[in-house]
Amino acid sequence: MVTRQDVQDPGARPWLRAYPAGIDWAFDEAPATLTALIDEAVRRFGPRPALDFLGRRWNYAELGSLIDRAAAGFARLGAGPGTRIGLCLPNTPFFVIAFFAALKTGATVVNYNPLYTEEELAAQAADSGTSIMVTIDVQPIFGRVVALLGHGTVKRIVACRFHRALRPMKAAVFRVAKRRVLATVPRNDDRVVGFDALVAEAPIAAPPAVAPADLAVLQYTGGTTGLPKGVMLTHANLAANVGQMLRWFPQFRPGEERVLAVLPLFHVFAMTMVMNAGLARGAELVLLPRFAPAQLLAVLRRRRPTIFPGVPTLFKALLDHGAGRRDLSDVRLCLSGGAPLPLEIKHRFEQASGCTLVEGYGLTEASPVCFCNPVTEGNRAGTIGLPIPGVEAEIRALDDPTRRVPVGERGELVVRGLNVMQGYWQRPADTGTVLLPDGWLRTGDVGIMDADGYVTLVDRIKDLIIASGYKVYPRTVEEAIYQHPDIAAATVLGMPDSYRGESVAAFVQLRPGATLTEAGLRDFLRTKLSPIEMPRLIEIRAELPRTAVGKLSRKELREELLRRGSQ
Repeated sequence: MVTRQDVQDPGARPWLRAYPAGIDWAFDEAPATLTALIDEAVRRFGPRPALDFLGRRWNYAELGSLIDRAAAGFARLGAGPGTRIGLCLPNTPFFVIAFFAALKTGATVVNYNPLYTEEELAAQAADSGTSIMVTIDVQPIFGRVVALLGHGTVKRIVACRFHRALRPMKAAVFRVAKRRVLATVPRNDDRVVGFDALVAEAPIAAPPAVAPADLAVLQYTGGTTGLPKGVMLTHANLAANVGQMLRWFPQFRPGEERVLAVLPLFHVFAMTMVMNAGLARGAELVLLPRFAPAQLLAVLRRRRPTIFPGVPTLFKALLDHGAGRRDLSDVRLCLSGGAPLPLEIKHRFEQASGCTLVEGYGLTEASPVCFCNPVTEGNRAGTIGLPIPGVEAEIRALDDPTRRVPVGERGELVVRGLNVMQGYWQRPADTGTVLLPDGWLRTGDVGIMDADGYVTLVDRIKDLIIASGYKVYPRTVEEAIYQHPDIAAATVLGMPDSYRGESVAAFVQLRPGATLTEAGLRDFLRTKLSPIEMPRLIEIRAELPRTAVGKLSRKELREELLRRGSQ
């Protein structure tokens, strides 16, 4: 815990001289639990709206009652301390209810991507030891989850019926219009329990005690650079990150905000910044089950959200679909995370919306937020900002993670704070690689810290391209590509080269109607990149691989290049 006594000796904390007025970097809040967070929100904001799902709304008192009854249902299924309960759900009220209900039994939540294949779901279930899965009656999600029964660790499934979260008239239309994709939920299989049955009984009279040190969530990394690993996040880790973010954003007014929840809640950024922080502040979560630009624009106009967390590709897509001041006039706080924010997207969005787009930074292993730009004075485009309250940060030598480098030099960003994970689930060797003995977490990101503590990320260590002994940073090449007005998205990575060792490969996606050619892009880049940075390979694709949260992914392209090299 970083206390005010620690701050008396700033030492290697240059950010203290540039910290925003009125925000205290020292963070001495007592460790807390997420169950206490939701209980306090229900007590404080009972009649206030808590959830809006496609026009149907629940207030905090109703949400609290459903959570407590679902906790009793989970307990009846055998859930308790040591149980892992999986959530394989899109953004729906069911996710919020099941998340906090599972925690109230003392169980651990395991978040699943509903787009995963059956094989991927089975591998994560086996690794985590998930015994209860909560899912939705929509195909193919339901079919893949049901297939986990009978083999492996999954013994029970809670089936949520999508139409039950809709207003009656919309539910009737949905059941007719979407009948081809609605799954048939088994009625005579005691391994499958309906959500309505789960919440049918009274709350537990004496729920088990939940401690801050208890494991709250097993959050699996995206696997974009290797096999997914279960990140162990305690109640204290996640509650601390909520407190840190709310300290950083005093603009987040208690009981007055509407938070746009289009980012998938199974992703750690949305789980913390959208769901947990939103509920802690008594906000109304405007839930969307998926990102569809036309639907999102309609929701922006109808529900007028005031807080808009997103990722760069989401903001870019909105711009490409014509979003402007009329759609975004009520947005007061706009936060970009999950991936580096290209300057071109930041400037275009701010011009279109009139709202400052604030870039932050985090990683799953830190619950996830570690850095953020100030909302008002001190917002420095191109940087990830300053360490949020209670987070310490240093730049360490690339060849020695224990040695801090001077201000202005490149190195690996390391962080430390109450939000840093306990380790990787059942992977002590991997844990020892990223968690240093004194609590510092190696991020794997290459960055530069300036004299005021602002950090500019250069690239991922694993993504660094070594061409003829020279270091090429993919982000540098991507920023140059994004300067061309015809570019919608770009992913740059290293490709095998028998002479140089590695060369630069660039995969790009054009804006609709653009006619840019590979030769034209190469000519455009000649004055912006050195010969060693110039892509040897440029390919224009209709679509580029993305993760579930919309972040551009190098994993699939890297595997493709390796296959080509082996042929």
